[in-house]
Amino acid sequence: MDPAGGCPHADNARLLAEGAVASVVLPGEVAGMAVLGHDALKEFLAHPDVAKGAEHFTALRDGEIPDGWPLKTFATVQGMTTADDANHRRLRSLVSKAFTARRVEELRPRIETVTAQLLDGLDEAARAGDGVADLRTHFALPLPMGVICELLGVDAEHQDRLHHLSNQVVSTSIGPEEAVAANRELVAVLGTVAATRMQSPGDDLTSALIAAREEDGDRLSQHELIGTLLLMIIAGHETTLNLITNAVRALCAHRDQLELVQSGKASWSDVVEETLRWDSPVSFFPFRYPTRDLTLDGTVIPKGTPVLAGYSAAGRDKAAHGPDADRFDITRSGGARHLSLGHGPHYCLGSPLARMEATIALERLFTRFPELDLAIAEPDLRRHASFVGNSVQELPVRPRA
Repeated sequence: MDPAGGCPHADNARLLAEGAVASVVLPGEVAGMAVLGHDALKEFLAHPDVAKGAEHFTALRDGEIPDGWPLKTFATVQGMTTADDANHRRLRSLVSKAFTARRVEELRPRIETVTAQLLDGLDEAARAGDGVADLRTHFALPLPMGVICELLGVDAEHQDRLHHLSNQVVSTSIGPEEAVAANRELVAVLGTVAATRMQSPGDDLTSALIAAREEDGDRLSQHELIGTLLLMIIAGHETTLNLITNAVRALCAHRDQLELVQSGKASWSDVVEETLRWDSPVSFFPFRYPTRDLTLDGTVIPKGTPVLAGYSAAGRDKAAHGPDADRFDITRSGGARHLSLGHGPHYCLGSPLARMEATIALERLFTRFPELDLAIAEPDLRRHASFVGNSVQELPVRPRA
């Protein structure tokens, strides 16, 4: 895997031509595998003999993974993404009340208000910048970051630093010393957030998690509290940030599709789902481990192997999506089938919120600026320095023609 990331789709197509499951070399010469095909990935994500707990990672258990390995946090953080069975259900139940359909719908007015304010800011930034502004900085980032931090009770003073540290944690190209420092600082910042909420509880998820721990000391450990906050911060804004950014890029490159939704022949929800399929916000997500030698689509994945879930590859798998899988089409027959929000027990808990945020953001953005377009050519956009996140680092746009 190229630790520098880049656009994954050409490499994905080459790998898919060879099969639905591929052997890969992770940073640090660690042997792993990736599941790329849609049907194989769907089976793998829900397979009863596939685990998330790091105790099943053979090389890590045997002491072969050094501190500072850029992907170590994905394996060792204590939270929902590294828990199985009853432990996973316990942790998930503590958070799930914040993401019920009713609770998410209650957030709609706030999301709409923040969206309108950010669009004013985007317009001002463009006027100050000869008509050009970075859509990620002024719109796609602060919307989901603000919402998830409000849900968690994170003070605004921490938000910029948390985004920077989140970026480093999901990067696959930083060195060992940087990785260790980023993880330590992120844990320290989240520890400060937890301490603040412990002293001054509020109507937020962090306060609720702390209260649950105090009611029953065995229910949520300090490491699990910090791990849950870390997961919520990263998953709660990085993926939606990439989703909004990728959808804007797709619509700017496919003006005929934009015309369809602007004329009412398709919905903004159609745009969101097709973007999730066509250009998944997450390319390869670490890790899952077979608890026995597992044969998937004719390929054996040895017990204890760290396996990447290849969401961006599965989204363009022609075996599942037809010969035109590479085409961005919001009117795709039968709708956009995809696995970009997961499948099985670990299906994305925040998917209703992510969908709402992206739908509102895109509708309001292109209603306010119907002629919005990229300020530089797509090939010149700098990609994420990671094979985990799938997007660009900046998105300069001209909101007005």
